[in-house]
Amino acid sequence: MSRPLEGLRVVEFGTFVSAPYCGKLFAGYGAEVIKVEPPGGDIARAHGPFPRGEPNPEASALFLYLNTGKQSVVLDPREPADRERLLRLIATADVLIENYRPADLRALGLDFATLSERNPRLVMVSITPFGQSGPYAEYRGDNLIAFAMGGQMYITGTLEGGPLKNGGYQADYQGGLNAFSAAVLAVLAAERDGVGQHVDISIQRCMAPILEASIPYYCYLGQWSGIRRGNHMASFIGVYPCADGHIGIHLMPRNWKPFLEVIGRPDLGEDPRFATQADRVQHNDELMAELYAWAATETKHDLYRRAGAGRAPIAFVHTMQDLIESPQLTARGFLRRIDHPVAGEAVYPGPPWWMGPADWDAGRAPLLGEHTSVVLESIGA
Repeated sequence: MSRPLEGLRVVEFGTFVSAPYCGKLFAGYGAEVIKVEPPGGDIARAHGPFPRGEPNPEASALFLYLNTGKQSVVLDPREPADRERLLRLIATADVLIENYRPADLRALGLDFATLSERNPRLVMVSITPFGQSGPYAEYRGDNLIAFAMGGQMYITGTLEGGPLKNGGYQADYQGGLNAFSAAVLAVLAAERDGVGQHVDISIQRCMAPILEASIPYYCYLGQWSGIRRGNHMASFIGVYPCADGHIGIHLMPRNWKPFLEVIGRPDLGEDPRFATQADRVQHNDELMAELYAWAATETKHDLYRRAGAGRAPIAFVHTMQDLIESPQLTARGFLRRIDHPVAGEAVYPGPPWWMGPADWDAGRAPLLGEHTSVVLESIGA
């Protein structure tokens, strides 16, 4: 059975996280993805962790994850001969993914106007911090800047400690995921209309729409919808340390009595301070103290099983080991074992959505320049 994107050729001329993640999704769903790297390789190759803690550009966990299933071609577009080879390669592509400053591409003669003259059906996907236009278009940026200027940092953290970023490279991954979705739409349009288009992805713009109701709330009332609350929106909506990790609860009025039965504290249901949701809000600190004392005695897996049986909304914060051992993720085939000639075998996350067992095939990440000769020969370069 064919994978959904088989038959597409994608050239990835990008680095680090956003463009490679977009390319990874194309490769996993069947497209031929040719990753163009500079002579020293994608900068992600220098980022750990590395097996046994030994730096190796062929064994970066970040690079290996982001570049599964791709081919690697080494070209230096600053050199006229390599620039021409790159242009010939792009002329054979359905999609080009890149994440460089607009001015940098123009200086290399790799802007959309130039490329579309040689390949009118080309879909070019540009992922930048602020997009191709506007006063910030040429500004450099990174994940932290996008997280801050997209508004997410303002609503993350605690009131006392100030704004915080999320873990990992969440803004860059949002950019890559949005780029993939938009690119597939543009490919469909190109097949219908016979001409490609330039897809302009601003990571700042990708982050701003997932602020939930914060923007319209501010527009309506001239103020933000809440305050930074850290791990607790209230005593009954929050994260608590337990004996072997952390658990989270989210109690609605209908859950109050089942919750008390599960935690073995039906007496709290008789306490007039906690009789109604309004009472629990009024006596928030007192209830929180009770829940802190209770949670410290629980172990996360046992509590999760009891909560499920008792229909109490309690879950536990998954560590990386919990994710790898998750019976739910395992049952759905999310975790994949992939062997690599340098890094060895490792467990990799699978695709973000499920379309069937034959629709995704990750394959391993390439060695630097592993496919240069084969790819260039295929285009007569």
